[in-house]
Amino acid sequence: MKRIGLVVKVSNPDAITLADKIADWVTEKGGKVFTDEVLALMVKNAVATRLKDLPGCIDVMVVLGGDGTMIHAARLINGRKVPIIGVNLGSLGFLTAITVAEVFPLLEKLMQDDYKVEERMLLHVEHTREDEVLCSHRVLNDAVIKGDNARLVRLETRINKEYVNTYRADGLIIATPTGSTAYSLSANGPILYPTIHSIIVAPICPFNLTNRPVVIPDWMTVDVTVSPDQHGIELILDGQVDMPLESGDVIKIRRAEESAYLIKYQGKSYFDILRERLMWEVKVVKN
Repeated sequence: MKRIGLVVKVSNPDAITLADKIADWVTEKGGKVFTDEVLALMVKNAVATRLKDLPGCIDVMVVLGGDGTMIHAARLINGRKVPIIGVNLGSLGFLTAITVAEVFPLLEKLMQDDYKVEERMLLHVEHTREDEVLCSHRVLNDAVIKGDNARLVRLETRINKEYVNTYRADGLIIATPTGSTAYSLSANGPILYPTIHSIIVAPICPFNLTNRPVVIPDWMTVDVTVSPDQHGIELILDGQVDMPLESGDVIKIRRAEESAYLIKYQGKSYFDILRERLMWEVKVVKN
């Protein structure tokens, strides 16, 4: 792989510095680095291109920042089979699992086509009103339906067209296994291994405490209808896109046909990342 794309959290000076070093290194190895027109002004060996055209110019995307930057990059790729390397320069990163020290050894392997890719499922989210599709999006982490104030909302929920419950809660999270360590985790959702093909449905602070998160197989669909006389409801996608909802609106969620592809650092397991990020106790058993 010789064509590298850079997506960087430009407000982080360390990320800019590392981007410049990566561009120099890739150029010395005979590769080419592409990035958006703003970042190209800060990185001397990067070729400027329009952000929306970036995924079509590259073989792999290198993301420097936190999980928010990673999600932005995944949305930018928009279902194309472009693998992503996430380098953690944020405060907490489950998606950006590569450390700064691991970047160049991994890039070296990348240049030799010696790497492993992990497929992550996406969700297809469709917003309908009176049977008219207003918009559709893909999400890597989650779709969240919640109120914009402190009042409970009522959300009629069906799975595979079968009525499940009308949740009275602060909101409802529909998450992928990748998103199980995001907002869903704070709503008492389970941690799922990221390559499992499942969907989490997790109420946020439900009025009825027996309303617990459920996990369903990825071939099922989730339809959520905003109950009558509900105001100030919004749909939030991956924490980055939000849109207002009205009573009667239906959010239809299913597994997307496309996936995201993350490059793994060999020798680091998902449980290593969990242990580090969640600060689980480490005990060494001596023989």
